[in-house]
Amino acid sequence: MCSRAHLHASLRRDEPPTRDATTGEIRVPLALYDLDEHRGDLPLVMSRSEAEALFTRLRLALMPTQPARATEAA
Repeated sequence: MCSRAHLHASLRRDEPPTRDATTGEIRVPLALYDLDEHRGDLPLVMSRSEAEALFTRLRLALMPTQPARATEAA
């Protein structure tokens, strides 16, 4: 039996995202796991605008954070 508390998805290796030329939908192949046990495959389907928003958020999340500058006392 599958415990929903431990489910997670990972990108499927060697399967790139695709775009539907007619609808513009983006499909990202995912593998579903319960802890380390493979439970199945499914695509994450997003509209073009959803994919662009996710891309923007991922770019921001991947940027290295700048250490806070120490202010010098004069």
